[in-house]
Amino acid sequence: MPALMESVAIADWFREAANWVFLLIALPTVFGAWRTVSSNNIVRAVLYLVVALAGTAAMFLILGAAFIGLTVVLVYIGAVIILFLIGIMITRAPLGVEAKLSHGREARLSAALLSFILFAVIMWAVADAFGMSKIQPFEPTATADIANLLFDRFLIPFEVVSLVLLAALIGGIVLARRDDIGRDEPGGEG
Repeated sequence: MPALMESVAIADWFREAANWVFLLIALPTVFGAWRTVSSNNIVRAVLYLVVALAGTAAMFLILGAAFIGLTVVLVYIGAVIILFLIGIMITRAPLGVEAKLSHGREARLSAALLSFILFAVIMWAVADAFGMSKIQPFEPTATADIANLLFDRFLIPFEVVSLVLLAALIGGIVLARRDDIGRDEPGGEG
């Protein structure tokens, strides 16, 4: 009897159009995330990350969290990905597919196994907590309320994070350009 109820629940899940839209977004998102961590070419990995982040933003839009979805697009896709690409160009990272991963096959297999186990535990915990219950509609939080909270109560942490990101960007540039200092001068390296 429980197997029959599960098959009915799965059939009901596929009857709803919103679930098909979710699948159309989730599959490319998962593929982009997989290719992000499995690609040997760093530029392609960053571009696959764009696919994964765009899918995440689309899921937020489906859930009615337009502010968070658009923030993902503006901040992560629009700023962080650009910083990744600039960092790749500044540091002269190897761009070809011949670049090898630093760990051997055993480490990659054990990491994949650990990731699968962690995924299974999280999925079990979610299924145990929520089961097949539907998400109840809710009134979305107004963007003005989020802005008031962010710039009133959390103004200092917000500014500290922006300064830390600026310091990390400057540090990355300094580390990337350190090898060029003194090369053209007489008595310099190289």
